[in-house]
Formats: sequence, C-alpha cells, structure tokens
Amino acid sequence: MKGHGGEPGRIRARLRDERGQLSVEFTGMVPIILVTLVLLWQAVLVGYTFTLASGAADEGVRKAVAADAGDRQSRCEAAVNERLPGAWEGPAEIDCGGGGDSDMVTTTVTLKAPVLFPGFADLPVHVRATAGAAAEGK
Repeated sequence: MKGHGGEPGRIRARLRDERGQLSVEFTGMVPIILVTLVLLWQAVLVGYTFTLASGAADEGVRKAVAADAGDRQSRCEAAVNERLPGAWEGPAEIDCGGGGDSDMVTTTVTLKAPVLFPGFADLPVHVRATAGAAAEGK
C-alpha cells in the first residue's frame, strides 16, 4: 500500500503545474489577433481607395481643363481610367461636370472599397472624391 499513498500527491502537483499554459493562452488569442489584423488591413484598403479616388479626380480635372470644351468629357474619363489600377477601374463612377460654357470644371470619382484584396468583392462603402478648377481661356 505504500505505492498508493504517493499517487494523489502527484496528481495534485500536476494539477498545479503550469506547463503548457502559454500554449493554451496563445491558442485562445489567435482568433482575436487574426480578426484585428484583418480589420486593420481593411482600414488600409479603404484609406487607399480614398487616395486613389482623390488622385484620379485631380488628374481628370487637370486634363479636362486643358482640353477644348467639346473634348473635356472624353479627356477627363480617359485620364481618370488611366490613373486607376485595374481592380478599381471597373466599378468606378466618373462624372466630369462643368463642361460647355461653365467657368468651372469639376470631376467626381466614386469608387467602391474592396474586401480584403482588390478584385475579390466590394464593400457597400462608396468613396467619393471631387476636384475642381477654373476653365482655361475664360
């Protein structure tokens, strides 16, 4: 019976042992870490979409201002599409306003923010940027 007396003591000692605790805690934190990284990446993509829309609107209005009144729309759209990367180009809405006799030329570019990586799917978030400039020769 001498061997049985030490058995409960060893079980209690193993229950208080902290070996493996770090692995269990890390496994529990992995989903939280991954969700945080995905949300941060998504925020970066939305911010990049804002940057792209703004740059494309600026480029579109710059080209439209330098063009003749009848050629402004086509030059504006071409400049915007040239400025946007392929994944953002398809869902882009481009409005080159202020043509004709107007003293002001405006360009509005509306893009959809992608989900996780461009070309996969789009968020229901529309990013809109507007740029304007005085028409040349007025």
